[in-house]
Amino acid sequence: MLNNPWVLGLLVIVPWLGWRMWSNRDRGSIRYSSAAMGWQPSRTWRLRLLWVPPVLTLTAIALIIVALARPRFGRDQTVIRSEGIAIQLVIDRSGSMRALDFKIDNRHVDRLTAIKSVAKDFVEGDVEPTSSDPFSASDELPGRSSDLVGLITFAGYVDSLVPLTLDHEFLLDQMDRTQIVNNRNEDGTAIGDAITLAVDKLSQLEEESEIESRVIILLTDGENTAGEIEPVQAAELAKAMGVKIYTIGVGTKGQAPFPVRIARDGTVIVRPVEVNIDEDTLTKIAEVTGGDYFRATNTESLEKIYAEIDQMEKTEVATERWTDYREWAVQWTMVAGHRMPPLLLIAFALLVCRLILESTVLRQLA
Repeated sequence: MLNNPWVLGLLVIVPWLGWRMWSNRDRGSIRYSSAAMGWQPSRTWRLRLLWVPPVLTLTAIALIIVALARPRFGRDQTVIRSEGIAIQLVIDRSGSMRALDFKIDNRHVDRLTAIKSVAKDFVEGDVEPTSSDPFSASDELPGRSSDLVGLITFAGYVDSLVPLTLDHEFLLDQMDRTQIVNNRNEDGTAIGDAITLAVDKLSQLEEESEIESRVIILLTDGENTAGEIEPVQAAELAKAMGVKIYTIGVGTKGQAPFPVRIARDGTVIVRPVEVNIDEDTLTKIAEVTGGDYFRATNTESLEKIYAEIDQMEKTEVATERWTDYREWAVQWTMVAGHRMPPLLLIAFALLVCRLILESTVLRQLA
């Protein structure tokens, strides 16, 4: 890229200067008798190199003209400044999550599997629609690449699996490893304790960090049956700490197909089981903190809920772009992987070489 391309027009004087130099090259010759016309002096290496000083001069002049045209290389720089959102995913993994009332690709799956599938789209962006519906709202999930996301799971007890992090690949890997509890001693639904731990993790973020808001997304399919803290009490704590809670009640109403045992031939025996979600408490939790309560009865509705939350919790991203120019005339520049000196430095070096040669080994008569 040239800042003054018109200067290159001066290059036409270089051939003219070359012609002038070569036309006057015999000014230092010696006259001798015509009797010696048949004598031809031997061409020494000094005679063979007499063309070098003029060429060095012409090259230096050409480089100076090119330098005056100000060739430069511009490298675009982009800085993305983000006032992100800290999102704590709180996922129920109690025994009731085994209910097979969700579908992915027309295949019945348990509630936890459906939650993990859609939560993955929410965090990293939807690559392929989770459901077979091509117009599913999951197409609207761009991902939360600029947001801190953490993962807490709970049943009878609460576990913080992943702290708030931008390493979403690690978070999703840990989410994939999450399983429904098998031990009855660990079963239960400690909603209040889970919210309290999530609030604690969010409140540990430094006040000076560029976090626009702190959000909890709670997914559960039951009632609070375990733990030491009541859910609404935990919601009051979240409100005091400036944390907003979105609650999602997962599962169909009334009865849900539930696997009871595996037959000898490997088929899963399923029977309908009465299910109940404490929607009043979940609604109260959301209202106290300024959030919303949603009911997800199938994969499609769960996708739409995540898309709606994604729209409500937008991340402000500011992008700054500028071009960093390097002037070839005066700055060292990388060309084809090699560091090249400035053009003016090369021209100066060529002129110095000419002076040295003409003052020493290639000195001519005045």
